[in-house]
Amino acid sequence: MKAPAGSVPPSNESRRHDLVQAAFRGIAERGFEGLRTRDVAADAGVNIATLHYYFPTKEALIRAVIGHAMARFRSTLSPDGGSDDQLASHVRAVRTLMRRQPELGAVMGELALRSARDPGLARIMRKTNEAWHRIIRDLLHQAVRAGSIAPERDSDEAAALIMATLMSMALPSIPATRSDQAIRELDHWLRRPGPRS
Repeated sequence: MKAPAGSVPPSNESRRHDLVQAAFRGIAERGFEGLRTRDVAADAGVNIATLHYYFPTKEALIRAVIGHAMARFRSTLSPDGGSDDQLASHVRAVRTLMRRQPELGAVMGELALRSARDPGLARIMRKTNEAWHRIIRDLLHQAVRAGSIAPERDSDEAAALIMATLMSMALPSIPATRSDQAIRELDHWLRRPGPRS
């Protein structure tokens, strides 16, 4: 596709970003099963050969879509505020993000469901979830050091509970009111004093 005379051709990074955005929108609108690389290329305004230049395989494109989605989630990790409230801020910010950008939940839900039948996607999702688990564990450590949550709450199990609660927000069958209840209870549980020995 030739650029109009006098225009500046898009940079490699810009074109790559356009392709990822087109794939992200495609999954949000048509589901994983409806994702076609030809449609992605057309939506981004390039030919299929250009898409394959940037993403030689569909797995590479999906990996980039997951990276894009996770960057949105990472944006909820604010360096502002004390270490004692970063975990609570992250939980609230993820809830707000999922409400404001429902397509993000649709994409993550589609990818999670597909990963049960796709070993390659399952590997990518597992690595992504392990990285998020480590981030939540770090936030739990900080909150314990700051004294805002009980030391007993600082565990792999607590991090898994937080992740499962936040990930459930991507499921279309769970109404927003139930997600809100779960988030409130999670916040209450984290701040509740742990068992006495």
